[in-house]
Amino acid sequence: MHPAERATDATGAVFPSLRLELSSTVDRVADELRRAVFDGEIESGTPLREVALAESLGVSRPTVREALALLVAEGLATREPHRGVSVSSPDPNSVRDVSTARTVLETAGVREWLRAEEASREAVRRALVDYEEAVARGAFYQELNQRHLAIHLGLVGLTGSPRLVSMAESVVAELRLALAQIDRVRRNARDQAGSHHHLLDLLEAGDIDAAVAELGHHLHGAEDAIIERLDLG
Repeated sequence: MHPAERATDATGAVFPSLRLELSSTVDRVADELRRAVFDGEIESGTPLREVALAESLGVSRPTVREALALLVAEGLATREPHRGVSVSSPDPNSVRDVSTARTVLETAGVREWLRAEEASREAVRRALVDYEEAVARGAFYQELNQRHLAIHLGLVGLTGSPRLVSMAESVVAELRLALAQIDRVRRNARDQAGSHHHLLDLLEAGDIDAAVAELGHHLHGAEDAIIERLDLG
């Protein structure tokens, strides 16, 4: 790091200068790109050209480059040598593997419903209410996608294990793009809300086995729909 980019405190300790303004701009660019992807303005496989994006968003190429690096790290974009960055396309094997991992993690949470902390159960209820509210007011797909997945992360939270929740967050991040695309095709947000409400009703009634079966049906249905509707078979 260049000496001009370092600062010292009262004790003489040297530390790098912070760049809050640049980081904030990078985050805003990344947020706008995520929104465009999840709202269907940018489809899977679309090249994300630094020059064009910089001109469109009114920012520098280095800022766009850093924002694209965030999307690549999240799995929303893919960087290929000599071809640059493009929006990721769902892979059938990855979709199936993610579905398997979700089933294991979320089933573990559902089975803990009766023993879970009340705060964890309330988090699931709250996530469902938030999702239903978003559906009712016709929220955009990015918000619906986030609120939908929050319900499923809440189910994992019933385990009381921060590590399992962290694993679930990583798994869910891989599926956000595919789920956003399939939801745009199916336009079934109200059906999804009804399915989740039924699952919660089973949990509230203490019928854990039926809740596990309903969850499995929901997740496997989502997997099959993604494979079929996005022609990944």
